[in-house]
Amino acid sequence: MSPGKTAILCFSLTGYQTGQRLKKGMEALGCEVSLDSKSKYLPDSVEMSHQAWTEKQFQEADAIVFIGACGIAVRSIAPFVKSKKTDPAVLVIDECGNFVISLLSGHLGGANELAHTAAGILHAQPVVTTATDLHSCFAVDVFARQNGCGIFHMKAAKEVSAALLAGERVGFYSPYPFEGALPNGLVPCDSKGKCLPENGVSGVSQPKIGIAVTIYKEELPFPSTVQVVPKTVVLGMGCKKGREADAVYEAAENCIKNAGIYREAVSSIASVDLKKDEPGMLSLSEIWKIPFVTFTGEELAAVPGEFTPSSFVRQVTGVDNICERSAVLASGQGRLIQKKTSGCGVTTALAVRDWRIRFE
Repeated sequence: MSPGKTAILCFSLTGYQTGQRLKKGMEALGCEVSLDSKSKYLPDSVEMSHQAWTEKQFQEADAIVFIGACGIAVRSIAPFVKSKKTDPAVLVIDECGNFVISLLSGHLGGANELAHTAAGILHAQPVVTTATDLHSCFAVDVFARQNGCGIFHMKAAKEVSAALLAGERVGFYSPYPFEGALPNGLVPCDSKGKCLPENGVSGVSQPKIGIAVTIYKEELPFPSTVQVVPKTVVLGMGCKKGREADAVYEAAENCIKNAGIYREAVSSIASVDLKKDEPGMLSLSEIWKIPFVTFTGEELAAVPGEFTPSSFVRQVTGVDNICERSAVLASGQGRLIQKKTSGCGVTTALAVRDWRIRFE
């Protein structure tokens, strides 16, 4: 378990010593860890209140660890808890380091996994209370996180867990291949939510609850469908020099909307290297928090396939198409799912890369 950034807060000398052990152990695993104290009896104690410290970490950290009483942690985080999709992982550890409690964002935030990691470092007892973990049951939010996917329709996600815990079958649809065995309780289905007969379940009625691994918003095979969205799409772009950021952003949003896919499915933006300093594309990359990659004209020209040609683009860049070729190249010679569209001096295209699901 290696969260991006872990912030630790302790309230006593004993707690600080436990925090030092944890920090050292996590850093040995490659984690970025900060250790603060809030006590007049400890040097370099933070001046802000523990609640103000917590608010700051909710904005900046991926995981928060309180070393002290559980009540302090609960009161500290209460004003800032919003959603399991956005809240950081929160742990509570007693000052002696005997117990590590997963308090918040056990699955999507990774608190359960972090609790086991911290307990291993401290030789402590992990305390995890989520039902799917207690019963060693498949958890769709953990599955999404482990595969680097987004997750949508959280009400359906809860229904999936409830159905599996009750021993009911849950449908599973994916156009992507997968590694490992399908977890117990999941029934493979087609894009219409019907059980696949070749898997020996032809007599099973169509599941009412299921999981769809998809990039498309309208792909909802089951009456109650939780969608797991992989980051498999590349947005290829071209634009006139100095095109306004608003125009670039609008073109990108329209491209995603017209394709019917989730924006969260887009992993990167791609273009020709002549556009590497284009303010509109750099702004879009920052807003969407995804990389912006560029290629030389020679690299783009060498991409195999049929693309929408433009004599003007060839004259300016030396290659007949920017958006389609860059999308395909950045996706590892992926498949175009949206050919070139133009508007307001911006061109866009979408390609999807090959990807596989992993069941652990």
